[in-house]
Amino acid sequence: QVRLMESGGGLVQAGGSLRLSCVASGSIFSINNMGWYRQNPGKQRELVAIITTGGSTNYGDSVKGRFTISRDNARNTAYLQMNSLKPEDTAVYNCKAQVRTTYGGISDYWGQGSQVTVSS
Repeated sequence: QVRLMESGGGLVQAGGSLRLSCVASGSIFSINNMGWYRQNPGKQRELVAIITTGGSTNYGDSVKGRFTISRDNARNTAYLQMNSLKPEDTAVYNCKAQVRTTYGGISDYWGQGSQVTVSS
């Protein structure tokens, strides 16, 4: 079993900041890419940010310059620092990790989601 748990979401005013955390636990041998995605009702999931094992990052165009993804491999944790938040950032944010398990194989795992609501 591998489980990803997000935390840090909530309600914030436009222009404010939040930091999301994603902790992976379970039968983990190693973690490859980790990323954050978001989804609003009526929309499909969109990429927010990805970070590789080597530390290379990619961001969705709408968050570039405002959000920063990072990771702590010793803690199997990824973070998403969100600054200058806008109402359009309102969504359920889900963490994803590509995990090699201790019993073999590589699979993608998803957290249950953390709601971020930005008020105007």
